[in-house]
Amino acid sequence: MPSPSPEERESPVTADPRRGLVGPFTGRQLAAALGTVLIVAAILVVATTPLASVPAPGIAPQPTQFAIGPVVEGLRVGDRAPELEILGADGATAPLRDLAGAPVRLADLRGHPVWISFWASWCPPCQAETPVLRETFAAYGPRGLALVAVSVQESTVDDVRAYAAKYGLGYTVAADLAGDVFRRYRVYGLPTQIFVDAEGIIRAIVQGPVDTGIATASLALVGLPPEGAASSDAPTGAPATGRPTTISP
Repeated sequence: MPSPSPEERESPVTADPRRGLVGPFTGRQLAAALGTVLIVAAILVVATTPLASVPAPGIAPQPTQFAIGPVVEGLRVGDRAPELEILGADGATAPLRDLAGAPVRLADLRGHPVWISFWASWCPPCQAETPVLRETFAAYGPRGLALVAVSVQESTVDDVRAYAAKYGLGYTVAADLAGDVFRRYRVYGLPTQIFVDAEGIIRAIVQGPVDTGIATASLALVGLPPEGAASSDAPTGAPATGRPTTISP
């Protein structure tokens, strides 16, 4: 076997430092590319994952009470409903007045079940329940129900008047612009419903908007059962806890 020439002995073969692990790419370049792919994949997973579970088909979102103040200890079932009074310019109390300027007094409504609804024309859940109040009053008004809708936190009485005219509200509507009645009843959210019996005693309180079922059940507690149903003496007694009867939509 011939011995290597002097040139071959003096020029050993060495690896090309530019040659990569795979083709022209070095191990460091491959690791960086793999890391980028993993980061992009993680971002796609986060971006496409829903924040909450999707409700089952057929379930629609329901309106809830709109809080406009801190939660406070309110009136209770079994309490006598305070008179609907506001403070006059001189600081003296005066009766709340309806949109026609007539005084609205619970004393004048004694002998009638009274539904007091605190609401506002700008309040979405109040708007949602407006047809229920209108239709329920049309059915129960001839049977003696007095419905007093007390609007609060409105800019002007004209805003309330325009709303009542637009939707054909046949029940009593009053504007408590200063919030005197609202505070007197210790309400903290809209809408809030107070159901008072013929003797002036609170029998049910609903925190939030009502539907037909809730309205019907609440009116039964103040002596107005559904047409054709037998009257019961049960509504004359407050629940043992003395807490408001709250029915959520």
